[in-house]
Amino acid sequence: MCHLVQKYNVPGPRYTSYPTVPYWDLDSFSEKQWRSSILRAFQESSDEGISIYIHLPFCESLCTFCGCHKRITKRHELELPYIQNVLKEWELYCDILGSRPLIKELHLGGGTPTFFTPEHLQMLVNGILRLGKKAEDIEFSFEGHPNNTTKAHLQALYDVGFRRVCFGVQDYNLTVQRAINRIQPFENVKNVTEWARQIGYTSVGHDIIYGLPFQDCANVEETIMKTNALKPDRIAFYSYAHVPWIKGNGQRGYKETDLPSSVEKRAQYEMGKRMLSQFGYKDVGMDHFALPTDDLYKAYINGTLHRNFMGYTSSKTKLMIGLGVSSISDSWYGFAQNVKSIEEYADLVSHGVIPIFKGHILNTEDQILRQHILNIMCQFNTQWGPDEEKMVDFGSILGNLSELQADGLVELGKDHIKVTEKGRPFIRNISMAFDLKLQRKQPDTRIFSMTV
Repeated sequence: MCHLVQKYNVPGPRYTSYPTVPYWDLDSFSEKQWRSSILRAFQESSDEGISIYIHLPFCESLCTFCGCHKRITKRHELELPYIQNVLKEWELYCDILGSRPLIKELHLGGGTPTFFTPEHLQMLVNGILRLGKKAEDIEFSFEGHPNNTTKAHLQALYDVGFRRVCFGVQDYNLTVQRAINRIQPFENVKNVTEWARQIGYTSVGHDIIYGLPFQDCANVEETIMKTNALKPDRIAFYSYAHVPWIKGNGQRGYKETDLPSSVEKRAQYEMGKRMLSQFGYKDVGMDHFALPTDDLYKAYINGTLHRNFMGYTSSKTKLMIGLGVSSISDSWYGFAQNVKSIEEYADLVSHGVIPIFKGHILNTEDQILRQHILNIMCQFNTQWGPDEEKMVDFGSILGNLSELQADGLVELGKDHIKVTEKGRPFIRNISMAFDLKLQRKQPDTRIFSMTV
């Protein structure tokens, strides 16, 4: 396996969308097309319901590992105006839909959602529900910071329908925590995990990151051992992405030499994955593990696992509306991203303008390839028919996969592929073979990309 790790170890997309953001056709995108695609998706799937992602960007301190869009501030008077603007944006979308949408999934991300008071979070969610209606099988979830999530936060969100929460753990070693500016004792994580269960949350998740500055295998082992003591229902075991040229000030706080080597990083991943398996967690897709009792694993088993800009989800909807700064919406037929400046966002929604600044409308080939990449990411196999072969060059795709087949990572047929057990860690490589936009714009791109 080691020689395959070296061979396939180059950066690649995470495929929370296809086409990926760098390959969106911005020139042909318009707000009119976006509105049409939203309405089409809504009308085609009104009984299915919609998903809503709300980005809450404020954080009191900068975690230097973070790649999310955020604003560092201690000014809590910013909470209410921001919520009011999010609700104005929601009203604009409801006007497009023309009737009260059935809300199947709602997720609060950040930033730090628990920067906001419990009362303001309830106000936000109740404002969303005022113009919509809850589905019977709702999945409401939020990202909680263990240092500032209170029992009152958990209770307030539970009272308006939340049953799933994910806490960012990252690593328990103090040296690593100092490097990433996230001092977070185990006791804090233990408290919020136990409070959530006492209140009645049915799924509690923990996020762990490997490849952090000064981190070694012993740190990862300690973190997973402590995590297992709390037995979260889901675990996201992510690779740290070091991109200081994109994220600037935070990730420039330590040197390249402070990071584990690619070999060390891979060892962290392999050890962590092995430990999670020993502790009863099932591999449900790239970076994600769940207990057999959790809905995410059940969705994987019954073939309903889905992946979008929120990552893996057990709840699939055709239409996902992103609210708040930098949020990305997905109508299946198109994508649109909101402006990233809080001030510009507020100005646009106050004037009745959908606050998007870029997007992409999918053509027929895009839609077909998107579905196949989604199948690979969620079910580790995909199959196509003769009608699709008239519209997509599957010959090139099979050619792209030939070397992965020779290495035992996939099994190929004339009209299907299956990822082998050996090939699961290389799921990005396999997906890249279907990424014809990437291949055309960078014809020399090798489809060698590891999860590390």
